[in-house]
Amino acid sequence: MQPLSVLSIAGSDSGGGAGVQADLRTFSAFGLHATTAITAVTAQNTLEVTAVAHVEPDTVVAQVLSVVSDFEICSVKTGMLAQPATVERVARLASEGLLPHLVVDPVLVASSGQVLMQEGGVETYRDALLRFAEVVTPNLREAAILCGVDVHDVKSHDDMVALGVTILSFGPTYVLVKGGHFTDSSPDDERAPDVLVSRDNVVLFDAARVDTTNDHGTGCSLSAALCAGLALGRSVPDATRDAKSFVLAALTSAANWKLGRGRGPIDHLGWGE
Repeated sequence: MQPLSVLSIAGSDSGGGAGVQADLRTFSAFGLHATTAITAVTAQNTLEVTAVAHVEPDTVVAQVLSVVSDFEICSVKTGMLAQPATVERVARLASEGLLPHLVVDPVLVASSGQVLMQEGGVETYRDALLRFAEVVTPNLREAAILCGVDVHDVKSHDDMVALGVTILSFGPTYVLVKGGHFTDSSPDDERAPDVLVSRDNVVLFDAARVDTTNDHGTGCSLSAALCAGLALGRSVPDATRDAKSFVLAALTSAANWKLGRGRGPIDHLGWGE
């Protein structure tokens, strides 16, 4: 078998749970060859992010151009871009048709609360990059930030849809609002709904919430799995459904792992099955 090639433009996680490391394992699980462009190097573990070193935008672009000049890239995802200038340069690459089937995961804040995007990055996402995305995959907090609303005001599935509709106005084809952190006062707080919004349709992808502290990198992994599905020729709804199932299985398999003292990684490769 000759694998297809995909590209992740994202940051490095020294703890191995998120970022490029999670993307590499996810793409491997789907039988794809992963290429990368590193945007930042983080010092982090399961407890916190202690330092971030940004890669110069010119170097990020050089990595992308080196990859796409040699490999036939079938789909691309962005994760942590870290700087407004990098967001703008990636948007320019997309405008030149170099980033097919682009999945944008707008990484803005770590689960620990560490800010992972410099000031002005949110506006640059809205004004420059999102228009070139086939799918944008914000979690609830990121969606609220992109829409300029308080995440605590997001209290229902309808509110999630409203966020998706607003983000659609910035130009992407689909928006997947990830509800892994969604809770309300109803029995549905035991669920983990994701809402896929397009100009023609709204699809709710629901799943049981897995009771585990090993959930570091779930957002990166979901967007990478969706990107993998697009590379394999699946439609966005089908790729989303497959990605949701992949992450659920990875969460369930790693639920009792003891890696680190905080929020541990998920099982991308089915080791715990």
